[in-house]
Amino acid sequence: MRRFEMDDERFRRIVHLLPGKPGDPGATAKDNRLFLDAVLWIARTGAPWPDLPARFGPYDTAYQRFNRWAKKGVWARILEALGGDADLEYLLIDSTAIRAHRHAAGARKKAAIRPSVAPGAG
Repeated sequence: MRRFEMDDERFRRIVHLLPGKPGDPGATAKDNRLFLDAVLWIARTGAPWPDLPARFGPYDTAYQRFNRWAKKGVWARILEALGGDADLEYLLIDSTAIRAHRHAAGARKKAAIRPSVAPGAG
């Protein structure tokens, strides 16, 4: 098993929640496991979608599928099923929503040094 892949036990816990099962209309998704590994690779490395390794297939296809699953609530069901895991390895954070304080970004501080007005200061 590669470093960014989902283990067999966790995959068995969620396989029934994934779209594209043989009983569903449309094509069966025999690559659900590979797709989940691609999403985990993106989440764990923090890389943009275009940097997805070729072994996972075209990045734009994976991204569109990720988006469709999000809109259908598939990720919410998966995270709920894996909710007992304490390591939070499936936590996804979009860094575009995290803002640093302006001082952390290198802005000049406007605080001026003023002499003390306390008696005896001087």
